[in-house]
Amino acid sequence: MKYIDGGITSPQGFTAAGVAAGIRKKGKKDVALVYSRVPAQAAAVYTLNKFKAAPLQITEEHLKDGVAQAIVVNSGVANACMGEQGLKTAKEMAEITAKNLQIKTEDVVVASTGLIGVPIPMEPLTQGIKEAATLLAKEGGIDAAQAIMTTDLVKKEVACQLEIGGKTVTIGAMAKGSGMIHPNMATMLGFITTDANIESKCLHKVLQKAVNASFNMISVDGDTSTNDMVVILANGLAENPQLTLQSDELPLFEDALTQVCIDLAKKIAADGEGATKLIEVEIVGATSLEDARKGARAICSSNLVKSAIFGEDANWGRIITALGYSGAEVDPLKVDVYVGDLLMAEKGTGLNFDEEKAKEILNQKEVKLKVDLNLGSAQAKAWGCDLSYDYVKINAEYRS
Repeated sequence: MKYIDGGITSPQGFTAAGVAAGIRKKGKKDVALVYSRVPAQAAAVYTLNKFKAAPLQITEEHLKDGVAQAIVVNSGVANACMGEQGLKTAKEMAEITAKNLQIKTEDVVVASTGLIGVPIPMEPLTQGIKEAATLLAKEGGIDAAQAIMTTDLVKKEVACQLEIGGKTVTIGAMAKGSGMIHPNMATMLGFITTDANIESKCLHKVLQKAVNASFNMISVDGDTSTNDMVVILANGLAENPQLTLQSDELPLFEDALTQVCIDLAKKIAADGEGATKLIEVEIVGATSLEDARKGARAICSSNLVKSAIFGEDANWGRIITALGYSGAEVDPLKVDVYVGDLLMAEKGTGLNFDEEKAKEILNQKEVKLKVDLNLGSAQAKAWGCDLSYDYVKINAEYRS
């Protein structure tokens, strides 16, 4: 696998567009379309929030047959907690998109992001979809990635290529996410395309595994949104031998997809609202993968840990405190704690470490924490960001 310049339109047969329809303030792009020139195998993973937004409900219905050909997204308004009106709006988004692209309504994936509990203005949305449909292009991926942003400071794209069965397979993706990010699937909006030829059930399985290792391992603020979703479309235009659960080369695709998702997940964590640092937490020596993930997520999600990283305070006690309530199996007399390569606690006991070196490590833009449980061989990583003064300011003024 190798990374390439590109994003959602990098795989064969995909085009995209992003336009400013007038849903958001200041003329920012707010409607995105992604289109495959042939129907694609499709799979998705959705938020576990019980207030699941209308677009997700419509998408879930449309993907029952495992096929999709287009994705329509608006930013600025989430179309969440709007009752029957919300469902009607989400259906209309799909219908308008289908009509303009001359495809089946049930082959349209619908997504929205933004303010909860307010209606989407239909006139600008309709005009935006119509305009985007006329602008679909290979070069439109950048505009689409910009159009799905809300409080994001940077667009998030990634693409890679690998060889399967003598054919070049490409994976491209874009995501949005900055706040309301917490490990509980999917903690953001993520859209992935590939020209791989892959069986539908197999596609869903590898997506779920990739999400569990990436988007479910990031945390910004402990909140899980109503609109979180990850969708993948695979149109088969690479013409590789079809990947199934029995294929010898499936691990190659699975690894590439996971790396794409991890790349986007880290970009989301680094762009957390008010963030100044990316935090990576690695747990090693756990008795199981589940325990390793529990520990990593708890430490990454701890507001006390996040605040200490922001203040560049080498307070390792906050790290083991979070580990202690994570639910992971832990022997307090065996735990080692590192900040970067600096050992701060050994066998559960603090050491007389170099405070200046610790300060130097914590001053970096990316801070790595490592905890060795010394119980087994399982390991996992989670990503998050520090908690700064600006996080409160951004969210206190979100509607203003």
